[in-house]
Amino acid sequence: MKLKLVAAAVLGLSTASASWALSPFVIKDIRVEGLQRTEAGTVFNYLPIKVGDTFSDEKASQAIKSLYATGFFNDVRVEVRDDVVIVGVAERPVIAQLTINGAREFDKDQLKKTLKDNGLGESRIFDQGLLDGAIQELKRNYYSRGKYSVDVSAHTTKLERNRVAVTLDINEGVTAKIREIRVVGAKAFGQSDLLDQFSLTTGGWLSWITKDDQYSKQKLTGDLEKLRAWYQNQGYLEFNIDSTQVSISADKESIFLTVNVHEGARFTVGDLKIAGDLKVPEPELRKLLQVKTGDVFNREKINDTITAITERLGQDGYAFANVNVIPDVDRAKNVAGFTFYVDPGRKTYVRHITISGNTKTRDEVVRRELRQLEGAYYNGKNIKRSKERVELLGYFEDVNIETPAVPDSPDQVDMNVNLKERSTGTINAGLGYAQGDGLQLTASISQSNIFGSGKALSVSMSNSKVNKIAQIQFTDPYFTPDGVSLGYNLYHRSYTPDSINLSSYQTKSDGLSVSMGVPVTEYDRINYGLGFDQTKITTFSNSPQQYIDYVKKYGNKNNTLSGSVGWGRDTRDSALWPTRGYSVSASLDAGLPGGRVQFYRLSHNQQWFFPLSKTFTLAFNGEVGFVNGYGKTPTVPFFQNYYLGGIGSVRGYQSNTMGALDSNGDALGGTRKFVFNTEVLFPFPGMKDNKSVRLSAFFDAGSVWGNSTSGSQYPNRSSASNNVRYSIGGALTWLSPMGPLKFSYALPLKKKDGDKIERFQFTVGAAF
Repeated sequence: MKLKLVAAAVLGLSTASASWALSPFVIKDIRVEGLQRTEAGTVFNYLPIKVGDTFSDEKASQAIKSLYATGFFNDVRVEVRDDVVIVGVAERPVIAQLTINGAREFDKDQLKKTLKDNGLGESRIFDQGLLDGAIQELKRNYYSRGKYSVDVSAHTTKLERNRVAVTLDINEGVTAKIREIRVVGAKAFGQSDLLDQFSLTTGGWLSWITKDDQYSKQKLTGDLEKLRAWYQNQGYLEFNIDSTQVSISADKESIFLTVNVHEGARFTVGDLKIAGDLKVPEPELRKLLQVKTGDVFNREKINDTITAITERLGQDGYAFANVNVIPDVDRAKNVAGFTFYVDPGRKTYVRHITISGNTKTRDEVVRRELRQLEGAYYNGKNIKRSKERVELLGYFEDVNIETPAVPDSPDQVDMNVNLKERSTGTINAGLGYAQGDGLQLTASISQSNIFGSGKALSVSMSNSKVNKIAQIQFTDPYFTPDGVSLGYNLYHRSYTPDSINLSSYQTKSDGLSVSMGVPVTEYDRINYGLGFDQTKITTFSNSPQQYIDYVKKYGNKNNTLSGSVGWGRDTRDSALWPTRGYSVSASLDAGLPGGRVQFYRLSHNQQWFFPLSKTFTLAFNGEVGFVNGYGKTPTVPFFQNYYLGGIGSVRGYQSNTMGALDSNGDALGGTRKFVFNTEVLFPFPGMKDNKSVRLSAFFDAGSVWGNSTSGSQYPNRSSASNNVRYSIGGALTWLSPMGPLKFSYALPLKKKDGDKIERFQFTVGAAF
């Protein structure tokens, strides 16, 4: 028996070397030697030879290359014995343990995932090249956090059974901070104006939170684009960024940014033309132009015009409309004319609507909110509104609508509604504090999407020194297919207001109400309600005489059969942080004949939002209310009075202290009220993109009147004019994980004797 070494690849050498010239022969058998973990079948799958093939030097070289290319082996040898091919291999070691030391900036599990994505992980085959590449990837991750002095060293330890342990020691170093940002070549604007366009800064008192003084290539790219857009919005049509330089200090702790720009001339807008295939009359399209001849050139307004024309064509079914802007630049006069060339494309139909991702919510719950129908013309406005209505359900974390073209059908698209569901069932226990209302303990069990049907059920409890509430609510938003809602509310309430600056008394109420909402337009809704309430009143020795007289006359137990009708319209762009639109409502609530307490209440509320810029919003809020008795109880029940003061009405005055006072100086409330608030809303400095924190500067005014002040030490407080109070100040709202936090500091402008001032006010958390 003769054994010949035909070829070998050792320690990463992929070039095969022949020991002897080999005469071709027919392979009788193939054997594999040296395997520890790898299955023999795996080797046979990679071998380019099999029993019965003619074996030669060329076949041997191919076998070596194929096996070595798998990356499984350090050594591959091919030998021949009596027409039998023997493949000898030495397997590469497996990583048995991967340890990372010194990582604080990143979670260790996150780093291990990054390494595994680059081929280095436990149970993976060890490869020095992969280890070197993984170290470089780790450094890139640290560079993205501004840690340019990071050092990563690797150590390998051999273990039994051909395994290794890999240890990575990380010295993170310090975070490099931006020390200087310069814009070179700017003449029209000062450095401070230009640097306001950058999210990157040289640091401020909030940088430890925002990290805005840490360099990031992605952030710089975005900042340069914002600078370009800002210049072009100021009229500099030919503004250009020539170059940028990023330099780092020798100790790798300081970064210096230099941006070289060419401003060019400032242009005004010349002639404006609309050309192309105008499926919409030109006069109507001209109304959509956001720029006018003679205006300073503004890129944003040009883009807004393109969007407006495209969306208008989309309303008529032109899903693939394209609007191109062709400039006509006169550099001698610094005037630029623009032609909006319209290519509407084909009129498009929606073939199918597909809903995906709703693993719990029924299809019908989503489909009834859609305003785009199958088989109808494509309508961009209806599709946008469909997305808004599905989002308003509150059942989904993410709603994405796509309209891909149907293959081989240029006039059809499909509408795919892609959803990501969120948990709609909650069991909550809460702790909060409201100034004036004290510590609030809350608990609730609720499901806003029972069995995926869209119906809502909740059981909640609240306990504070003023309010104790137990309540069960059920709502069916689509009691009828047309969107008529039906709701039930069963409650028990105990109210002890003397601890919040109100007169001394106590009420305990039990009631049941039924409500119905009828949509009359896309944005308008009419609401109806009917209920029964039994209220027990307790007065005390220090209660106002008029309260004691009311109880003597009408009794301490009042049954009320209540009815209500209201109208509301909401066009705001967001229920959370609105920037445009308005919300208007009007309602009539009454204690109906048949109950012991008879009264009626008229209320009207308005909220308006106007964008002053991308970050500043002007908001107005107005409320008026009127309550009066009739029939058996011409005197308004005192527990139906309005109260003003504090956050939510006129800030700077203690909660519920405005208006007429009793002989103890406590508020009696009133049967009439008005409130007016105006605010300028803006983001927190250094946190422009944070949607959870917002500041405002406000002016508040309000009055409550229509109650007797007999026996009061301040008798002249029963008219509207005498009770008007004003304040100015600033406020902060934070949507924190524990609930909304509101803080305000106000300066009262019209203080009178008996007023209770409270400049700093806050609420923490939210009660049910």
